[in-house]
Parts: sequence; structure tokens; C-alpha cells
Amino acid sequence: MPNRSLDVHLFGNKSMVLNWTVRYQMALGVARGLAYLHESCRDCIIHCDIKPENILLDTLFVPKIADFGMAKLFRRDYSRVLTTIRGTVGYLAPEWITGVAITPKVDVYSYGMMLLEIISGKRNSCAPCSSGGNLDVYFPVHAAHKLLEGDVGSLVDQMLHGDVNLDEAELACKVACWCIQDNELDRPTMGHVVQILEGLVEIGMPPLPRLLEAMTGSSHSARS
Repeated sequence: MPNRSLDVHLFGNKSMVLNWTVRYQMALGVARGLAYLHESCRDCIIHCDIKPENILLDTLFVPKIADFGMAKLFRRDYSRVLTTIRGTVGYLAPEWITGVAITPKVDVYSYGMMLLEIISGKRNSCAPCSSGGNLDVYFPVHAAHKLLEGDVGSLVDQMLHGDVNLDEAELACKVACWCIQDNELDRPTMGHVVQILEGLVEIGMPPLPRLLEAMTGSSHSARS
């Protein structure tokens, strides 16, 4: 692909910053691709390694999901498939780490983590910059708290210099935080994600992913 992969533009080449409209359309495009794999193919396909490195961009920055080397295919009369943990750290759903058979919701989790990166321009492993010194807070947990506090603007990539649709940013952040919920049953399907991002379905405020916060040792609650 002529514009390489998404990670290059989010974390590498800062000489060309993706504007908000392009980012939002990328998020929607990847969601549509995953919805197709999960819901419209003859057999269900779980990609198992959704991350910016595996999103390729054409001349118009339209995203293409790539690298199906870890993908799992299973018939639609099955609800789960057993596989070893083979994804990328930082994008792995909690249930996969415990060794249970997986569902397409592992891709939903990975998509949520990547969506936070599209919004912020930061790796999900980065500590947030804060004058309050909250440098030990895992970024997705920090993002979930900021969403609940109504401060989505502080999460958006600073390289955009405020040139962002805050309504879309809040919606995208809500979607991301629903996608990274601890319980896979609380996560939306990718088809539902598409409808939300297209503005066809409303979505409420997600709860804080408590397991994620506990697993990463965040001390946000102790300081609050």
C-alpha cells in the first residue's frame, strides 16, 4: 500500500499528521472490515491480531486489514474456537489470556485499544502526560476516566492543535471504552460499532473497565 501502515502515521512520521476526518473514516473503515469478517463471510473469521501495524493505507488513506497469519476460521454453528495466545501484548482480550476458547469479541477488544490510539496518537502502553504526575496510569484507563469526567478534548492527539470534531471524538472514545470492557458480553459486535460510528444507533456512557485498571496496577483511584 502506497501510504504504508497506520502505525507509521500515528507514532512515526509526525511530518504528516492525519487530520481528524481521515482518522474517523479510518476507524469506521476498519470497523466495517471486521464486521464483514465476523458477520458476512460464509464462515466467521477472527483476525486475532488487530493493531495499527496490520492496517494498511491506500492512496486515499482508505484502510485495509492485513496479515491474516494468525486468523481463525470457524463455522457459524459454533460460537467459540480454541486457539493458543498468539496476538500482540497490549491488544489481547482478558479472556484470551486466561486460556478459554475465543469469540470474535477478542477482535472487538483489540479494535477498542487501537481506536484509542487513533484518537490520541499515542501507543496504548504510553503513560499520559499530566501536570498532576499521574505517570503510572495505563493510558486506556486514563482515557476511560477522562471520558467519564467529560474531558475528551485532552485525549485527542495534540498534533491536531484542537482541529477536531469533539462530538465525534467523544463518540469514538465511548465506542473504544465499550470495546475494552472486561466481560466480552458487555462489548458490542463490530456490526453494532459500525452503526454507532455512522450515527444510526445511540450509545450510553460505558462503565470503567475495573479488571483492566486492577491488572495494570493503576493508582488513580487511590489519588482521587
